[in-house]
Amino acid sequence: MYFPGTEELAPHEMRVISCGTGMPAARRSQAATCWLVQLGNGDNVVFDIGSGSLANLASLAIPYDGLDRLFLSHLHQDHVGDLVALWIGGWTGGRHGALRVWGPSGPTPELGTRHLVESMKSTYGWDYRSRLGVIPSRGGDLEVEEFDYRQENGVVYEENGVTIRSWPAIHSIDGPVSYSLEWNGLKFVFGGDTEPNTWYTQYAKGADLAIHECLMSPYLMMEKYGFGPRAALNVAIGVHTVPAAFGAVMDEVRPRMAIAYHFFSDFDLRYSIFEGIPRTYDGPLTMATDLLAWNVTKDEIRVREVIVDECAWPTPSPTPPDDPNPADKMPFSDFIANGKLDLSDVLDPLVAQFKHDTGIE
Repeated sequence: MYFPGTEELAPHEMRVISCGTGMPAARRSQAATCWLVQLGNGDNVVFDIGSGSLANLASLAIPYDGLDRLFLSHLHQDHVGDLVALWIGGWTGGRHGALRVWGPSGPTPELGTRHLVESMKSTYGWDYRSRLGVIPSRGGDLEVEEFDYRQENGVVYEENGVTIRSWPAIHSIDGPVSYSLEWNGLKFVFGGDTEPNTWYTQYAKGADLAIHECLMSPYLMMEKYGFGPRAALNVAIGVHTVPAAFGAVMDEVRPRMAIAYHFFSDFDLRYSIFEGIPRTYDGPLTMATDLLAWNVTKDEIRVREVIVDECAWPTPSPTPPDDPNPADKMPFSDFIANGKLDLSDVLDPLVAQFKHDTGIE
């Protein structure tokens, strides 16, 4: 078992944690897609931030300042649904700088990552403006880097010895991508959601960890989701990757460890999904569920369960925060300000004592 905050990574080591492995329908036991990559150089990189996943990510004893690099595979809700929570929650939880978001363009500008992020900031304008001048402002910044989804194995990020590349995925409509992260001779591949495709089998080769979706069969889509036959076939075969096809992809890639995800890991479901894979793949495999950790070196891969504190508070940043700038605060209207109850006789002594104790003016 891995207990967050109790182990330092070796300088040459990578740790990957599954923070969301489920499906679009929300459930308490399994969040939607989110993967964290931690490197021995101190970097953390988040891939997707699906609905419900921030609670898992936040339980890992990592300051939000260290969770400021996010790469999106595509813009479905189960891959971006907690983006607002990471932006605003990370800001209120102690992130001092901008949340940086990378993601693909779309077939039209309004279907790309930049439009999503900028629209989100506009939609949550009241929330954003209400915090300015109350807490340090820089943690509310958003930076977005949109790249062409059509590039094949192109570099989209290169810092501190880390190189991240993207290539097209095939899922629903144009726009989705897959990623590889390479560092210190190790290679992590995240497929996002995709049908089997030649880009993945080509560019995922040499992976230490290769993540690819592995959806239930159309029969199970009918049984578990209540879909009709046509919708079940459309989803399972026409949009996603079923177990036998997952196995065929991994048989082409031959990673050190294949990781299957994007299924509900129920006792009566996971085995029927697993049974479809060995027909086409006989290599190392993990059937992922939330909060597993893979520690990767050139010599070994260890897979463990992550034991988290479900009541974890945000982990403080090692760097001190800025002070709020009062000039950033939007004032109340006279109408609202005149409704305030005068409790100065109660509050003024408390404020004075606090300022004396902390040394602020």
